Amino acid sequence: MKKLLLVIPLLLVLLLAGLAALAGLTPSFILYGPGVGSGIGSKLLCSAEYVMGNSREQAFSDLVQYSPILNELTISYEEDQQAVRTSLYGLAEKTASYIPGLGCAVDYDSHPMREQIKVQTTETSTAPWPAGNRVQSIRVPMQAALQDMVAEDNRNDLNTRALLVVHRGEIVAEAYAQEADPETPLLGWSMAKSLTAIMLGNLEMRGLVDLEAQAGFARWQNDERNAIRIQDLLTMTDGLDFSEEYNPGDDATAMLFTEPSMSDYVLERPLLHEPGTVFNYSSGTANLLGRLHQDTLGGAQAAYDDFMDAIYKPMAFQNAVFEMDASGVFASSSYFYASARDWARMGQLMLNGGVINGQRLLTSDWVRRASCPNDSDNDRAYGYQWWLNRGNDQLRLPDLPEDSYYANGNRQQLVMVIPSAEAVIVRLGWTSGPYPVNDNFAHILQMLN
Repeated sequence: MKKLLLVIPLLLVLLLAGLAALAGLTPSFILYGPGVGSGIGSKLLCSAEYVMGNSREQAFSDLVQYSPILNELTISYEEDQQAVRTSLYGLAEKTASYIPGLGCAVDYDSHPMREQIKVQTTETSTAPWPAGNRVQSIRVPMQAALQDMVAEDNRNDLNTRALLVVHRGEIVAEAYAQEADPETPLLGWSMAKSLTAIMLGNLEMRGLVDLEAQAGFARWQNDERNAIRIQDLLTMTDGLDFSEEYNPGDDATAMLFTEPSMSDYVLERPLLHEPGTVFNYSSGTANLLGRLHQDTLGGAQAAYDDFMDAIYKPMAFQNAVFEMDASGVFASSSYFYASARDWARMGQLMLNGGVINGQRLLTSDWVRRASCPNDSDNDRAYGYQWWLNRGNDQLRLPDLPEDSYYANGNRQQLVMVIPSAEAVIVRLGWTSGPYPVNDNFAHILQMLN
């Protein structure tokens, strides 16, 4: 009997290795895959169910685009607890639970901080956009063109779910597909980074942080990482050794799907480059900015309340949720869910030089600095968590104005700010490959002229 008990785990590992090989996965999957698979499965399915309101068929179809091995997940919807439990081949079982107003996160008994947050109540408004959700400025020709563009996108399997255009402060066209409508909160992935930068900019305006100062994390006080400035974090030139590859065992997947505290994980990463010299796109860096926001304000509850009072309500977000990890820190790299109209509010704030709904949330100088090239040696076309069209030898998007800059997330989420055209364009969807941003957005701008 003892020999049998020893053999069973070995057979399970061999079976897992064989299945991984058949699926074309790397050997690291055998060690890290189950934890990553159950983590991404429980988290994304929970948010799709309780935040976005997707059908389960749509949610599962979206999930398995990341890897065919996710077809092997065992999934249990625990409706009484508003939670989703998953495991991969019966291994690494994880549960993600929903809290109204906070969305979903993978649960860890060692980190109950998120569960202790007192959530504020919010109300929707029928005031004209951007103060509320009433839109009465649709231009019929532009509306027809956007609907045609979305239909064409989806004939080409691009899975566009929302496309919205703001011109001179008004929504002039919006089109929706694949279960989305004007009130559906859609996952922005890395566009949360741009919102986090806005939160830091608001703290700067209020005199609570100095972006030229050192980040000041206690864990870095006695080593070379203490030289990293807040500005280095904002421009992703901090120099930390962080891999943004999305394979089991890489930093990004470990941080997002297997760790109760994303920021704790990144705080342990060593320095690879001199701060301020090398641009390295890093979701880990964005989560350090979320931790810095919390540390500055004095804890999870204070950070949540400040976000609601200083950002969420003045912006007049209507259908938005900023999720936290289990430690109670905003998942600043990835997990802001918002309707296309809400995402457009973020773009309009930047276009207005830091003012929206009659309130100043950012200084005009911060907006200028946020949309200026960084000083790195390798890629200067990146500002304060915003991608820039300019800054390198060639424009990123050659048919768009040089002054364009944008929030950008996985699956081709985009909030494009175009100051010279007085326009904001929002595109949300689930595209597994490239999206024709340059061509489609250039066509939209031509119609605005």
